[in-house]
Amino acid sequence: MSKELTRSSISGCEDLNLEKAENHDLGPSFWRSVFIIVTCTAAMVVNTANTTFISIALSAIERDLNMKEDQLQWLVSAYSLSAGCLLLFFGRLADIYGRKKAFMIGTLCQVVFSLGGGFAQDGITLVILRAFQGIGSAATIPSALGILAHAFPPSKMRSIAFAAFAAGAPVGGAFGMIIGGVLTQISSTHWRSSFYLVAAASTLTGISGMISFDADVTSTEAVDWIGASLVTVGLVLIVLVLGQGEVAPQGWKTPYIIALSIVGIIIVSLFLLWERYLERVMDDPSRTPSAWTPPPLMKLSLWTRAKGRMAVILAIAFLNSCAFISWSFWVQLYYQNYLMLTPMQTMLRFIPMFVVGCLCTVFVAMFVGKLPLVVFSVSGTLVTASAAILFALIDPTATYWAFGFPSTVLIVFGADFVYASGTIFVAKIARPDERSVAGALFQTMTQVGTALGLAVSTLVFNVVVANESASGGVTANSASANSAQLKGYRSAQWACASFSLMAALLAALFLHGVGVVGEKKTLKHANSDETIAVRFESGNDY
Repeated sequence: MSKELTRSSISGCEDLNLEKAENHDLGPSFWRSVFIIVTCTAAMVVNTANTTFISIALSAIERDLNMKEDQLQWLVSAYSLSAGCLLLFFGRLADIYGRKKAFMIGTLCQVVFSLGGGFAQDGITLVILRAFQGIGSAATIPSALGILAHAFPPSKMRSIAFAAFAAGAPVGGAFGMIIGGVLTQISSTHWRSSFYLVAAASTLTGISGMISFDADVTSTEAVDWIGASLVTVGLVLIVLVLGQGEVAPQGWKTPYIIALSIVGIIIVSLFLLWERYLERVMDDPSRTPSAWTPPPLMKLSLWTRAKGRMAVILAIAFLNSCAFISWSFWVQLYYQNYLMLTPMQTMLRFIPMFVVGCLCTVFVAMFVGKLPLVVFSVSGTLVTASAAILFALIDPTATYWAFGFPSTVLIVFGADFVYASGTIFVAKIARPDERSVAGALFQTMTQVGTALGLAVSTLVFNVVVANESASGGVTANSASANSAQLKGYRSAQWACASFSLMAALLAALFLHGVGVVGEKKTLKHANSDETIAVRFESGNDY
């Protein structure tokens, strides 16, 4: 297919800003490729570490800032809230105004607000700063995905790049737990030191990106500000309700919780209708360009790519993310609040995550070009469920090696398999002009999944503990309620397992016809990415 025919077949915007053929064909040099991969992976490590280091320091923060236990989830959810609700917006901005620029702005936000978090003196201030940290994540992660897809044509190197990027999630999780545990216990500033470390790591990531990334190729397209406002406000309300519903004065029956739920769903529905309208306008060849009808923030047709498998992949990422971060959250509280371990002792129990995460990178890079997508998706979700089930059945008197260790190893395999294969699939079917927004959509599902998983598992924990404490004639969260608390932790892990089992069912039912998504060798055609996107959109591949 000629360049002219390929461009014609994927038209819909006047200026797609496709890569120059010669650069896309050859790709960056070896050492520059290494720096690009390391920088983007470091951004993912920082993003995940931002969630886990705060989790392992929850008990210390609770004591230091006099926060209530049922409010602690907001230190995790506030980050996911802002990041998940702004990913699509920043992904689209990155595609239009430049991915490098968006990446640098994101790292700057991480530096500034991480430093601010280190100086916070009360819980409310810390929660607000955590939300602003999430804005940095919303800018860096979709930009990094777009940068990787742009820098590496379909090839073995692209598989390696995305496998390393995906491994940044579990490795970052382990890094946050290990370093967070050490700093919380032995440093003079305790949990605040973790914020300072994130600021330093973000600074180094930004400097590396400034040096290694290509210069931006910008566009003259207008931004869908109406769509951006609708999806941001709608998601904020929905995720806010998920986090606040259990702690509201009357729980989920609280009037403002019900009202915000309804309004949030209506606004998201309006966003979908608006995006569908804009997409139809863009498909009309006789349309007159107007500032009121810009290209859509997110084409709804993106969900139907590859015969609807794109929607399935997004649902699997959403459900598996519900389980992964929630598993980490409850395991750390179990170690510190039930077993009364120190942050250092808790940290030691998470070291296997770092080692296994590195091994997963090698495994995925080797086999993603040989095994079909369904193998990674089904096995990854089942392994994640197995990790949660082990903690749901845990015996507090048993050795760490019986339940804790195998669960910690399995959770990494599950997260990496699903994330790596999913991001490679998304990069493969996305058009060159929508790579960041497609990656942002994938990330949005994982971030909103994190908020939903924490909300549901917290609801399960609170209900079980309250019921068990009431039936036993003791007060919830008192020293005499240890058995009730243990059952609450176990029940929360059953909730995590149920999410992953639903994801495994989806993968088995709908992805069995999908082949290999990785590449065994580089495709030399200059327009290979464009041609692949067209084939996926038409459904010819799958």
